[in-house]
Amino acid sequence: MALVTKFSFLMALALAAGGMATAANAQEHAEHGGKAPQGHASQGARPAAHGEPHAGPAKYQRVAEPTGWNKRPAQVDKANYQHNYQAARSYHVGVYRRPPGWVAHRWGYGQILPRAYWAAPYLLADYWLFALEVPPVGFEWVRDDTDAILVNVTTGQIIQVEYGVFG
Repeated sequence: MALVTKFSFLMALALAAGGMATAANAQEHAEHGGKAPQGHASQGARPAAHGEPHAGPAKYQRVAEPTGWNKRPAQVDKANYQHNYQAARSYHVGVYRRPPGWVAHRWGYGQILPRAYWAAPYLLADYWLFALEVPPVGFEWVRDDTDAILVNVTTGQIIQVEYGVFG
């Protein structure tokens, strides 16, 4: 019983101290004409940025999208795609995290890629940056660890794999 009484007393003390701090803050706020003092942000607001303007990178040109990068072929000639290639170049783009509950697997054309692997976080919308072909209508490039996989987004069937695209 004494423990409950001590706890209640400490809670009341903490609430009272919090109330006094709020009252002091309101008084200080009122003393400055309702505005936050210079150098202090009002509660919940971010202070203004004081950086100088920056024109951006000067040592290189940003990569421009190639013309026709998104003109997808309407017809799919599977014979042209049914390959497992080794990528000619490897790109370092960041950490890969496979879908929860899945383990590492080496995929190949003809297999069915589970839906979790061709969800939004794994789609390669900028496939042209990684020297990947324009996917036909109804197909998307997805990343699985170091590989790029061309998958039918209706059935999940893999029609091409580029091993080692991502280092």
